[in-house]
Amino acid sequence: MLRRTLMLSTAAMALVGALAVPAFAQSVPIRIVSKDLLTTNPEDVKEIEAIEAGLKAAGTDVDLQILDLPGSGYADALSVQLLSGDIPDIIYFQGGDQKMAEQGILEDLNPWIEKYPNLKAALWPHNVERLKNYPYLLYIYPPRAPQPVIRQDWLDKLGMAPPTTVEEYEALFKAIHDGDLDGDGTPGNTLGLTGYGNTAELDSIFNQAFGVTATWMKDASGAWVNERVTDAEKAKIEYYARLASEGLFDKEYVTNTFDVKEDKFYTGKAGVIFGSSPEVIDIYGGKMNQAHPGETIKLALLPLPKGPGGRGLAAVDVSKESRGFAVSSVSEHKEEAVKVLDFMASKAGQDIDRMGFEGEQYTKDASGAVTFTDKISTWYARFFNAANWTAPTQQLSPTAQAALDTIKAGFVADNAFVWPSDYAADVDATEQVYRSWVAKFITGEAKIDQWDQFVSEYNAAGGTKLAEYARTVLK
Repeated sequence: MLRRTLMLSTAAMALVGALAVPAFAQSVPIRIVSKDLLTTNPEDVKEIEAIEAGLKAAGTDVDLQILDLPGSGYADALSVQLLSGDIPDIIYFQGGDQKMAEQGILEDLNPWIEKYPNLKAALWPHNVERLKNYPYLLYIYPPRAPQPVIRQDWLDKLGMAPPTTVEEYEALFKAIHDGDLDGDGTPGNTLGLTGYGNTAELDSIFNQAFGVTATWMKDASGAWVNERVTDAEKAKIEYYARLASEGLFDKEYVTNTFDVKEDKFYTGKAGVIFGSSPEVIDIYGGKMNQAHPGETIKLALLPLPKGPGGRGLAAVDVSKESRGFAVSSVSEHKEEAVKVLDFMASKAGQDIDRMGFEGEQYTKDASGAVTFTDKISTWYARFFNAANWTAPTQQLSPTAQAALDTIKAGFVADNAFVWPSDYAADVDATEQVYRSWVAKFITGEAKIDQWDQFVSEYNAAGGTKLAEYARTVLK
């Protein structure tokens, strides 16, 4: 009887267990959309598969599903998707996030970061400050601080020392323009400097030089005003306009796309280009050598120039991330989504994201020592650049490492803040007025003696209203 009772109890327990645990465990589906992830890119797919395997080894079984969106017009395409109600679990934003945060579809990441140690340890100082002000986006990278590079062989041909002042920069650009460094037999057809879209890249090193120290500065009366209407800004734009008038800066910068800008550099139509990050500088180096097979071309980082206002990198806006990863607050799998991000901030995740794959981007010898191959020059991280991760061997070129060292040493927090949505139209209108006038100054359509006209138009477009609000925030 006892034996029969035990058998019945065991059978009952087995039945309960069978009901409690599925016969086949199901992977948790995590839908992810990112500008740098496409199902049509084999490297993207391979990285996602490696992430899934790494998470599974750590005890989290997920099925990461890439949602394709076009790289061109990504922000607009993403907005259309989200407004349609199709909200992925992990979302990479490149603008348009604040509207979604205000609608409550983005998760507050701070509690999760406290819970998951890899994420917390991976943050850079500016990430910490931005999360205090805006807890919905995570972009674990050094601050974007574009810095200029030139072909080392071109600098050597010129016989010039790297420029250390704004005047020496102008002299370098003129030497590039007047020389025949590209060897086509026609001096004067090479730009000293090219860019694309706007002047933000140039501002990265010339703001402090001309005394543009922060977004909000005090005028002669002690009142807070936007730096864009200050005398320091006027002096900087006058410098840019002079470079362009002498054929030293690319007047087509407004219509250039990033790839057009790069092509002008690789083909010798421009001598200096700005890299938005150390990794991008190395990508430029790799592409430069691809464009010139049989040659070994190294890039040289140019130093920060000293000007009438001083020297340094532009102040870093810590009001919020302008781009980055978010987790949907309506996701049914928020925990697993955060675990994906936490894994990408871990050593195992960073090894995948930053190093690529053994046999392709790097090799290992019998002792386990890592050697990077030429393919590492065009590899890029799809997720994070953790502050606490160290490559097993030198990954950045000396030029790119020098750029990173400059960023680490030169961090200065800006006094910008997040605008309430009621001011969005004013922010957009003043930005449009500013960019339009800067383009006119640089192309010669407007003269710098029309500066007061620009200031009046800027203030009428919302500048006065914004300054009044800023004074209530900055006291």
